[in-house]
Amino acid sequence: MKKTFVLGFFALALASVSLSVQAQEKKTVGQKIENTASKVGNKTAEVAVKGTAKVADKTYKGKKAPDGTDVYIDGKNRKYYVDKKGGKVYLKASQIRDRVD
Repeated sequence: MKKTFVLGFFALALASVSLSVQAQEKKTVGQKIENTASKVGNKTAEVAVKGTAKVADKTYKGKKAPDGTDVYIDGKNRKYYVDKKGGKVYLKASQIRDRVD
């Protein structure tokens, strides 16, 4: 009777360990999907804003932003660049660099 009880307890413990491992794997896969979705969304926003800026605003010739990207001039004569998340980052005159190609 004791052997059956011990074997049953051992089997139950082993089953609970395997279930917890599977639950952790699903959580990890969900996190990977969420991270990938965020990256895709950020890149989509960046491309969309840059496309709009190329059409609607002027490109500041011979100048670059602190991260090396193009500088745009909007209708109010403000200078900005587009960051990795698709946001417009407005620049001071001291932040704009000459482009050396």
